[in-house]
Amino acid sequence: MAFRPLHDRVVVQAVESESKSAGGIIIPDTAKEKPSQGKVISVGPGARDNDGKLVALELKKGDVVLYGKYSGTEVKIDGKDMLIMRESDVMGVVE
Repeated sequence: MAFRPLHDRVVVQAVESESKSAGGIIIPDTAKEKPSQGKVISVGPGARDNDGKLVALELKKGDVVLYGKYSGTEVKIDGKDMLIMRESDVMGVVE
């Protein structure tokens, strides 16, 4: 299934954190925190300003981003868990 976000929304695939701590302790799935880092899979065309002009997004496909722990809406696309969120929910790009 192809999915194209609208306006200033982006589709992000969460990057799973390691299941082992720095000290070598294995962390069970129930104790893991929600990831707050992900890879941008798709971006919308942009938002409209007060004059109706299209303002392009700064994010692009392939960017690795940080976002809030409870940001976005969780959906399944092609059997994969994804997040759909506004560009403003993204805190920054990891370079």
